[in-house]
Amino acid sequence: LDLDIVWPHVFKHSHAVSKTNPFWNELSASNPFVHDIAASNRNENNKYLSILKEKPYLFSKISSNRDSLASSGDELDIDCLLRKTSARRSGRSKSVSDFLDIIDNRRFNPHKTIPQKTIVSDMTWLQNDREAYKVAWLSHRQLTRSCLDLEAMSHSPGWAQTQATDIHVVCKLNHEGGSVQLPDSDINIHVPVGHVLPGEFQEVGLKAILNPPSSFNNELSSTVSPLIELTLSNLNTREAIFLEVKVAAKVKNDPLSQVMSDIVCFFSLNKEGPFKKLENSYTYQDTIQVKLVDLSHVMYAVIAVQANKIQPPATNVWDYIHRTVSVGIYGPKYVHPSFTAVFTVFGHNYIPEKLTICDIKKGGKNMPPVVFQLWGKHTFLLEKPQDLNISLVSCDPDFEVKMEDQSKNIKEEELKTGEMVHQHFLFSMLGCREMHFFVFLVQIKVLKSSQVTQFHVTTPDPAPKLSGIINRPKRLQNRKEVKSAPLLLIPTIKYPKFQDKTLSVNTYGVALKTVLRQNKIDYLLEYFKGDTIALLGEDKVKAVGQTKIKDWYVGVLRRKIGLVHCKNVKVISKEQAMDTADSELTTKNLVEQIALPFKKLTYIYSVVLSTVSESVYDWRALAEVLGYSHMSLDDFSEAHADKESERVVHVVKRMKEDCHANKKKRLFLYELIVALLKIDCQGLVARLTQDTIILTSAVKLGKYWRELAEKLARLTKQQIEAYEVPHQGKNGTVALEMMWKPAYDFLYTWGAHYGDSYRDVLQDLQSALDKMKNPVTKHWRELTGTLILVNCMEVLRASAFSKMEEE
Repeated sequence: LDLDIVWPHVFKHSHAVSKTNPFWNELSASNPFVHDIAASNRNENNKYLSILKEKPYLFSKISSNRDSLASSGDELDIDCLLRKTSARRSGRSKSVSDFLDIIDNRRFNPHKTIPQKTIVSDMTWLQNDREAYKVAWLSHRQLTRSCLDLEAMSHSPGWAQTQATDIHVVCKLNHEGGSVQLPDSDINIHVPVGHVLPGEFQEVGLKAILNPPSSFNNELSSTVSPLIELTLSNLNTREAIFLEVKVAAKVKNDPLSQVMSDIVCFFSLNKEGPFKKLENSYTYQDTIQVKLVDLSHVMYAVIAVQANKIQPPATNVWDYIHRTVSVGIYGPKYVHPSFTAVFTVFGHNYIPEKLTICDIKKGGKNMPPVVFQLWGKHTFLLEKPQDLNISLVSCDPDFEVKMEDQSKNIKEEELKTGEMVHQHFLFSMLGCREMHFFVFLVQIKVLKSSQVTQFHVTTPDPAPKLSGIINRPKRLQNRKEVKSAPLLLIPTIKYPKFQDKTLSVNTYGVALKTVLRQNKIDYLLEYFKGDTIALLGEDKVKAVGQTKIKDWYVGVLRRKIGLVHCKNVKVISKEQAMDTADSELTTKNLVEQIALPFKKLTYIYSVVLSTVSESVYDWRALAEVLGYSHMSLDDFSEAHADKESERVVHVVKRMKEDCHANKKKRLFLYELIVALLKIDCQGLVARLTQDTIILTSAVKLGKYWRELAEKLARLTKQQIEAYEVPHQGKNGTVALEMMWKPAYDFLYTWGAHYGDSYRDVLQDLQSALDKMKNPVTKHWRELTGTLILVNCMEVLRASAFSKMEEE
């Protein structure tokens, strides 16, 4: 491919055309067929051959110096074609995708790779049919061009420039064989050793066609995989190859189902058929492996469940199988003030990362094909084809679903076809607020039964130019966040050694009055006039005292940590402090005190276990601070010996069992938090703190979460009901003991908007709870205790850990 080709010289347009269309040069650069349109409008014969006609293998050849994030082997490197001209463009003339590609390339630094050579496709049949040539080119590239600049993008659907949308992969194998997997799927080709002669190569191509042949979907048969296209470059073979697919169904275990139905593979050399059943197959539950003997350059396979006959009470083949339905939520690459989300049901378990939708409408007019990105996916069991009701509910008061789009149905007949079925939901932003990502709830109801499936989907961020700080007040922009240290990016990390020594404090406060409380309040200090109190950190905490919400410092007095009212102390420096003996504290005592709230917080053990195993990279360091320094690799079973995360799981489980055996003296979550603080995993502690506070707050609130939702996020009655619908019982109401579930869903969604600012999540939640009519914080002070914890992290790190020397 000659990359230096000058496009204007290839397409020599007449003066008349250039005068009638001032944007002609730009248009022709993006679509080599536009001059045909102009010519047909003038009733002229087409005199100029397309570059595709002159070079029929244009889209099958690849530059050897491709520097692109795309991984598809047969995708034309448009970047290489346009790089020289693009570099000379001004900022004003660049398209949206030009800008976004530049930003992405700055954000990532991919290694240069030389992709495998692609199988040359046979395009000779198009030589004498120019119209067919156009269709082939356009269908390959799925032209979805956006001519908007970044300023106008806030009103755009977020569609980018030309993209290749075929789901495929091509690999080159030698005589040693190997496996080829379709990305993000359970579709594999296994090529055995000796498949081709030594010195020869086999290029294997895999492609998934989402809609399988309709002839296989009837009462006796149902497809459970996409139509798989397999291509081979070398037919001089000595060994067969194997196709392995994990399908969306498995036959039930009862004797009738086992006898009456089977999972089979159908094979053809043509996309339209005819297909024949392959006998050389092996099925284990939902996975089938097929031996392919009769090889060709292009082959097609599809997996289906087939019944010999339907015996009452069964009505179709679905009654003999456990059928899994896969759904995907698709949307634009970036979230916009107005956008379309696409709910898609697949007749198999393959959910592609990108999906082309051709029936999008805007302003009552059909739009060009649009490439959507996968935002979220879910699978659920559906015993028989039934009508489904789909509803999308925004969990964010700043966004809403268009009224007529809030609920839509998918018919039973549509599911039976096995084809991809989709519904569109239009989202819009309320008012002129700052763009941010948000969470929405997807509910799937089976109309003929009480089955309800739901899952949450988080949208992507706004486009880079529009994003800014996501939905955070300006006071958070300069916030110094305490992140997990050391940075857990390298698995061979060395954790710092915890040092038990006196805290280093720079600021003190002298008590201006005596405060003694008749009713003792947890986490609030008592002091006499003239006491010198060590102040830990400069930040203030907002919390209710006896009656009012006040500003507090975190202080230390007589080896106790607590809050002192800001108006009751005069702040002085370390040099001005006279007697600091009563305000001294060791780092060991500090850790044990600030972790006290975790003795009373509610947690989900499985969540804590998975979170810790993902974030701790040295089981020995954790075992040592937990008191298991005697443990060695011999103590691990085979199940926990391979990965570091599995060893961490074993250590945590061991500690959990010991705490359970001695409940009166040992509390699991408290000891775990103390240990994590002693290996300086403050980011992990912050994450666990936010998770447990949100869960405990939901449990404490119960039915009063509705009042909090109105205060905290201005939720309407309809939005509150949307949170409660999934948890309603048969009588249509949420049981009192189950009310914590919608409360948790709301608080989790609300907390996600803060990103990493966990301090502000805790503080804003504390303030909102304090302002309720009957605040739970009057009796439940653990949230105040966790605010003390996060405000002591910096002084703990400064005193307990010396800086690690660079090795």
